[in-house]
Parts: sequence; C-alpha cells; structure tokens
Amino acid sequence: MSKNIRSNYLTGAEAMVKLLEGYEVKYIFGLCGDTSLPFYDALYQLTHSIKHILTRDERSASYMADAYARVTGKVGICEGPSGGGATYMIPGVVEANESSISVISITSDVPLTSIGHFPLTELKQKELFKPLTKWNEIIEEPKNLGSIIRNSFKQSTSGRPGACHICFPFDIQTAEISEEDIWVDKKFTKFPSLPLKPDPLKIDQIVQELSKSKNPMIICGGAIKNSFAEKELQRLVEKLNIVLATSVTGKGTLADIHPNCLGVVGSNGGSIYSREVIKKSDLVIFIGCRAGSVTTEKWQYPDSQTKIIHIDIDQKAIEANYKTHISLVADAKLTLIELNKKTKKNDFKGNIIVAGVKRNKFSEFNKLLKDNKGLIKPERIVKELNDILPKNTYIVVDPGTPCPYFSAYYNFSKSGRYFLTNRAHGALGYALPASIGVQIAKPKNKVVSIMGDGSFGFTVGELETAFRLKLPIIFIVISNSVYGWIKAGQKSSFNKRYYSVDFTRTDHAKVASAYGLKAWTVRKPQELKKIILKAVKQKGPCLIDIIS
Repeated sequence: MSKNIRSNYLTGAEAMVKLLEGYEVKYIFGLCGDTSLPFYDALYQLTHSIKHILTRDERSASYMADAYARVTGKVGICEGPSGGGATYMIPGVVEANESSISVISITSDVPLTSIGHFPLTELKQKELFKPLTKWNEIIEEPKNLGSIIRNSFKQSTSGRPGACHICFPFDIQTAEISEEDIWVDKKFTKFPSLPLKPDPLKIDQIVQELSKSKNPMIICGGAIKNSFAEKELQRLVEKLNIVLATSVTGKGTLADIHPNCLGVVGSNGGSIYSREVIKKSDLVIFIGCRAGSVTTEKWQYPDSQTKIIHIDIDQKAIEANYKTHISLVADAKLTLIELNKKTKKNDFKGNIIVAGVKRNKFSEFNKLLKDNKGLIKPERIVKELNDILPKNTYIVVDPGTPCPYFSAYYNFSKSGRYFLTNRAHGALGYALPASIGVQIAKPKNKVVSIMGDGSFGFTVGELETAFRLKLPIIFIVISNSVYGWIKAGQKSSFNKRYYSVDFTRTDHAKVASAYGLKAWTVRKPQELKKIILKAVKQKGPCLIDIIS
C-alpha cells in the first residue's frame, strides 16, 4: 500500500512494482538515471518486499541478475536508464540469453511524446535488444503494461529459458493504470516453467541404442543444473556405470569426486586423457549441451563419424554441429526420469575408465602444485583453495586464464550450482559482480570470486558495492600484468609475436583497501595457505592479490 492515500488507480511505475512483487521478485539490480525517476519513486513510496541493489555500472547489474538466477532458479531482474545505460547492460543480458538463464532487463526511456525530437538519451531500444534477447517489447500503451510484464515472465522461463527486455518510457511510468490489471501467473516465477515431456518412442529408441553400444558416454551442458536434475542423472549414470563428462557450464552436474565423473572436456578444462575417452566412444549422448566449439575442440572430439544422440530443449541446438542418430527435444529432468524407468542395469565400466584418466591428469597437476620456487603457479592456488574452503562454497570464475584451471582441477564434493562462469560469450569482468549476485542469493554460503588482473580492471568499482552491503566475499586476483589467454594464443599460433597484450602491474591490495576491504598481497607459494585461512575468517569482503 502507498504511503500516500490514493484512489483506485496506480501509476505505471507503481503497477510495475506491484507486478514484480507478485512474481516473487526479492531483488532488483540496477543503476539510477533521469528517465527512471518515477520508477525509483514508486519503489520508495510503496510498501513492498523488494530490495533494490544499487550497482556502480549497468553491466554489473546484469551480471548480478544472471548469477542470482543461476543459483536460485528464480528470474533475475536488472534495470537501468535510457541511452548509455541500456547499451552498458547488454553484456549480461546476452550472456544470460545464450546460457538459457531467465533474466528480465527493464530499461527506462524518454517520453514517447518526445521520440523523434532528439531528446537526450533517445535510442531505439527495441531494435538494440532484438538480436540479443528471447523476447523484447516497448510498453507503448498504459493498458498493455500488465500483459507485457506477464508475457515477459512467461517467455523468460518457458521453453528454452532466456533473457527478455522491456522498454519502460517515462510517460508510461507516470500514466494511470487500472488496479484490475495487476495480477500474475505464479507458474512463471521460476525456470524452467512448462517443461516439455519427452516423446515415449524416442525414449525407447535411446534405450535400445544404449543396450547395443559397447563404449558409450554422456556429455552434459548446463541444462541438468538448470532443471535441478542432478539426482536423476546420477541415478542413470550409476545404473549404467557410464562415463559422464561436462562442458564448462555443466561442471557440477555430477560431483567431481564421483567415480564416473570424467570432468570438463574440451579446450577450456579438458585434457589429452579425457580427449582419448571421447575418441574411443562408439556413442556420445549430449544432454542440454550445444556441442559448441569449446566443448568439442572445434568439433574434433567427437568427430563426424561418431554416433550421436542429442537431447535438448532447444531445437536449434540439435544438428547445428553434428548429424544426429536420435534427436529429442524435451526437458532434461523429465527425459532422465523416463530413461531411468526404462533403462536396464548395465556395466560400461565407466568408473574404471575415469579412474585411469584422473590418475594421469592429476599426476601432472600434483607435480606442479608442490613447486615452492619462483612465482605462484595456478595449480597451487586451485589446490590450496580446494583444501581450505567449505564444501558448499560457491566459486565464481572469470572466463580468462583462471577458468581452465578451476574447471579442470577444482574438485567439488557434491553436485549442484556451485561453479559459475560466463562461457556463452566469455566476456571479461563477470566474476566480481556475479559473485555479489550469488552472495545475495546465498547469504549463508561462502562465495569466492576469482579473476585475472585484466578482468579486475573491468568492474573494480563493484568492490564498493560489496563493502556497502557488507558481503563476506573473498576476491582473488591472479596478477601477472597481461591478458594471458590471448598472449598464450600468440605464443602457440603466431610464433611468439606478442602484440598489445601486456600492461603495468597494479597494486590490487591497495586498490581494495581504498574501497574499505581487508586485503593482502601474496608473492611466495608457501605464504598462500596462511592468507587464505585468514580470508575465510573475515566477516566482510576481502581481497587477495596473488603475484603469479
């Protein structure tokens, strides 16, 4: 109810707040602007349960909403002003959309009556967001506000989940809206909603192919976690004793320590040993995985001759890269439930195959992590964190050089959504703001944000947000003064012709201290464990600058 006495109508801004609350929105991540003033005033005036999280950059708001949605299964909401605010929000919106994560981006806009007269921040927002979102609309009539909001939640959560965008002009925010149109459909508060059941005939075909196979394996993307289907998958894997591998996004589908979990495959966390398992497989089953260039090492593993079964909610993903023997468009969880009903117990010796791969892979890893000479190696960082952090810690990794190390070698002892990174587009600057979204969603869990110093520079301002909100996140910067992944590419593919990839070293600990965080710099391998133990005990945000 408003703090002021009103008649039986609401402003458009007030109606928006009421509808968002009706869809069980608890947090809005965003940044203020002139064209958003009525919306902010409605958030101030009305009594509601929504908390607005002020960010220091619109991109950060969209990444926070994305991460919040990933760990909760609820729709992430971000908002920002017109013009530059809308353009800055794009990275997180497109990342969520391509990762099948439900996010709704609301951007305010100049009054409809001023369009075409060159007002400050005028921008064709619908055209801007059209190729980047699943669904996108401008509220051009007050009477359409309710239906547009309801449709955005339906579109974002159903079918293949994704990002939606709503343009909210200033004069619609101040227009009168009938209270009769303020209602919601609770089916669309979480994703995936309206899950698609599998075709029973296709289930029978898959069961038959599995029974004929000699050396099958499963490769999962993020859909298992998005559908909360980890238990159903584990049951099938153990029933068949089959090898289970994942994409980077799929890490956590099965606990890393599970005897059947091969781990991440591909060019961003795989190994030559896991590659051999794929090469020897006579049947590869992709579940909720686009089979893109990273997971398949540019479509080499599996090769075009391998028999493929592809299960995905998105018809476009099927046969985009491989000719499929059997394709099934359906929800991952419902598909696994049916497969478990009809699949007979088998023994494909997956645990034996995986044990051999892990033995070889970690033999090399263990040699490197013990080195106490010179700079701190990434392997040492991964191992110390893995040994010290609580088992239910959320690890948020930027997609630069830290990503392949943590996706390959960090061992989660339980399945779930504990590992986050933005692999759809791999834009730097994700880990710092995304960890804030995770910590807000999971206040009782430890959250660790890991990035290179290149990534740190993108979103450093959000350290203030973490300090203001008193979030006990551990930020770790792996500092080597270079865009390392690109320099590695110049080394391996361009005969060491290093060009425009190196920059000067920053004292990240001093930067963090200036924002109010407790911070340390670590230069020697033997110092690392002691500092991590100190960081875990901190009640507020802190930062470890690791010279690597």
